[in-house]
Amino acid sequence: MSALAQTAAESVVQSVDWLAVAPPTLTAVIALVVLVADLFVPEVRKPLLGWFSVAGLAAAALLLLPLLDGDRATFCQTGHPDACSYTADHFTLVIQFLVLGGALLTALLSVTALKDARRALPEGEFWFLLLASAAGAALLPAARDLATLVVALEVASLPAFALVGLRHGDRRSSDAALKFFLSSVTATAVSLLGVSFVYATTGTLYLTRIAERIQHVDGQFHTLAQTGVVLTLVGFAFKTAAVPFHFWVPDTYVGAPLPIAAYLSVVGKAVGFTGLILVTVVAFPSYSGAWGPAMAVLAALTMTVGNVGALRQQATRAYSAVRLLAWSSVGQAGYLLVPIAAAGYSRDPQKSIGSTLAYALMYAAVNIGAFAVAALVGRTKERNRVSDYRGLYATNPLTALLLAFFLLCLAGLPPGVIGLFAKVTVFSAAVDAGLGWLAVVMAVNVVIALFYYLQWTTLLFRAPEGEPVRHRLPAPLTAALALTGVLGAALSGAPQLVLRFAGTGLF
Repeated sequence: MSALAQTAAESVVQSVDWLAVAPPTLTAVIALVVLVADLFVPEVRKPLLGWFSVAGLAAAALLLLPLLDGDRATFCQTGHPDACSYTADHFTLVIQFLVLGGALLTALLSVTALKDARRALPEGEFWFLLLASAAGAALLPAARDLATLVVALEVASLPAFALVGLRHGDRRSSDAALKFFLSSVTATAVSLLGVSFVYATTGTLYLTRIAERIQHVDGQFHTLAQTGVVLTLVGFAFKTAAVPFHFWVPDTYVGAPLPIAAYLSVVGKAVGFTGLILVTVVAFPSYSGAWGPAMAVLAALTMTVGNVGALRQQATRAYSAVRLLAWSSVGQAGYLLVPIAAAGYSRDPQKSIGSTLAYALMYAAVNIGAFAVAALVGRTKERNRVSDYRGLYATNPLTALLLAFFLLCLAGLPPGVIGLFAKVTVFSAAVDAGLGWLAVVMAVNVVIALFYYLQWTTLLFRAPEGEPVRHRLPAPLTAALALTGVLGAALSGAPQLVLRFAGTGLF
């Protein structure tokens, strides 16, 4: 009897592949170390927590290198190696590289922001929350069951609420955090309801098992399964800031500390789009006839509303630079949705998803670069208006050239070749899938976006009004600008590397 009991116990014991789970695990461990160390480190040495966090994120990113040899999986169902909760495949590594790289650049921006805040932002709590959110975001692309997916999504999102509203005594920050919180809680509630319906009809939470079983649901549960699919997709659409779930974005970006706005625009979006890709392409491929058209409509609405919103920003309005970047990020989310929609029509959905990842990598590098310049200007121009950037070339020529390059990348114009390449890749995905009308909508929106990107770019090189102000570049900001600039230039020199890196061997 004892031998049988021992055999049964051994059958449920999981052997953990620690190398596979190392990147998010190390990030979470560093977060806990920072939280405990904050209790003992004196106030004058609090900046060391920031540099320790930067080093921890860099180490977590380096741990991706040993995983390039091949796919790894762990936390698998006993006797079913194809049903695993955690998979470190090529798709996972690309997203984890984006997440950890974005969090590292955010941390570099935050070192300067915390110093400038003069204790208005508590350093220990800030670094713990940022690292905890990054750990959840790094876990999410590896999740291959709905429970892990939802938990990772909330671990990434909940600290972000606190980061947005962390600035003491700032009403704008509190309002921004409340809007962000309410929208995300709604998304989570809708997602959980959808997940419960899917589980009730399929009897499993593993994505690959759901894909098999949801095609053969009993007729009496067919409507329940359809409702579960729709609610799950709607919940993740909230997280991507797709229209009409975008209303929180401008006010949240303005109210949040600027590095956190940059983090939400890149890592926050990566989290939402990763979840959307996993539930559509991996869990619900048999429902592509429903989610494909829905994603296409969402893409068209999102890019149009985002670009029109950015176009309407007045250069002299307070925080117009941040608002323009916020609306621009909504428009860019529409472009990111196009290949996901194309995957619903395509015979090769992996190629379409590769287009989304290639675009996301380009967008992450140049968008954080643009926010880095906004953080620099915001140090002397607290209102951070677009008009404050007039004549930037006269005082900070290299910074102005970098911002111009980032804006041209986002617009898809040379010398920002990587932006043009990414847009052509997304455009081709729509055409190849037979979505000609969506390609036309995208082309019109690219033209609309050209106007406000070029308008901001030309302002950098005009004669300054009044006494020109030279913006001093602290070392962390310099490092963030240098990294994003070098990455953008390198990708513009060899844009095919992005698609090759993003699209090979997905899932």
